[in-house]
Amino acid sequence: MQLAATLPLGLPARALAQDPASVGSITSIAPRIAMQGKLATKTEILAGQGQAPMLTLGSMEALKGAISMYDEIVAGGGWPVLPPGRYDSTAKPAALTLLRQRLVREGYLDFDTLTSPQAGRMDAGMIAAIRSFQYNHGALPTGKVDERTRQEMNISAEARLYTLQENQPRVMEHMRDLGPRYIAVNIPGAQLETVELGQLYSRHNVVVGKLDRPTPSLKSRVSDILFNPTWNSPASIVQKDIIPKMMEDPGYLQKMNIHVLDGVNGPEIDPASVNWQLTPPDRFVFVQDPGDHNALGTVKINFPNKFMVYMHDTPHRELFATNDRWESSGCVRVDKVKHLITWVMNGQDGYDETNFDPIIATRQPQQVKIHNAPDVRFMYLTAWATEDGRVNFRPDVYKLEGKGFILGQPEPLLAG
Repeated sequence: MQLAATLPLGLPARALAQDPASVGSITSIAPRIAMQGKLATKTEILAGQGQAPMLTLGSMEALKGAISMYDEIVAGGGWPVLPPGRYDSTAKPAALTLLRQRLVREGYLDFDTLTSPQAGRMDAGMIAAIRSFQYNHGALPTGKVDERTRQEMNISAEARLYTLQENQPRVMEHMRDLGPRYIAVNIPGAQLETVELGQLYSRHNVVVGKLDRPTPSLKSRVSDILFNPTWNSPASIVQKDIIPKMMEDPGYLQKMNIHVLDGVNGPEIDPASVNWQLTPPDRFVFVQDPGDHNALGTVKINFPNKFMVYMHDTPHRELFATNDRWESSGCVRVDKVKHLITWVMNGQDGYDETNFDPIIATRQPQQVKIHNAPDVRFMYLTAWATEDGRVNFRPDVYKLEGKGFILGQPEPLLAG
């Protein structure tokens, strides 16, 4: 049975009441290791390519099938551990045979390849299997067993099964009341997908919340788009970011086009007249003008939620070119946001992508209410299965496994 292509969807699963301590709370390798190397994922329009979205109405059946399969793997003794060493064309046949056994056990290669004359060699089939494994774990699909790939392969079958079971209630909740058009953000994967009628339109790299400022898991629906937004800084960011930078550089606010107001819509004050060391961060309102330095970039996507988060552009687009994309204060920054805006607008009011740049060039705030609004899902999925048979895993960046977490605001963690 080949997991990456022919997962038996819909088979009954035998749920195991496993103790997190017995399998380890981590669902993937440490995030810092996962961040190493070249960019593993990319932003692209995928309409018409037949790739399966990470969340569809068939997700629960796919996940049940995956749980059933991993249940069988565990019952059969799991898979072999790969010791440190080389696993390439120069490796000894014994090492490559062990690697082949590992890939066969999880279904990435057919069992019959173990008896092939090529069993102890690095052939095209094994390279393709390694790439498929890497893709399913959010790693750069090079087809080479680097240290990250080896560590991912050495996570036990018991731990993988436990992770799949942990994500069942999350997937079930996010499927509930899911409309035909939706934006799905997976926080551990730092990626966003746009989906319509079960078909994937685009996938975007995103920047999500830091360990000490985690992005919440939620369900909502887009309400409006704000082009050229002003930015009203939350008190938490005023305290943690803006005031310290003001103290270091008295000209910081002017450089960043930030104004300090005495209350919402109140008169502007001279920040030099305030003793910021003794002033509560919520005493004044900090507002940043639209423009190149605006923290929200060119556009903001709003949706009702109690956590005061949203999706937006960013002036720091260099972050999309790294794997370390847990860098925001809780909101979701979107790579190539112009494509997302075009999809959300869906031709409303005659809008197409050529309208974006002229609107931004005005530097005037413009709010557009969305009529055929897509749903929004911010998901904490460390494992999921897709309808094409792939089983995917991502790091438990906020350390939520074993806590019954489904929706809400995770507790902050100490970074590092």
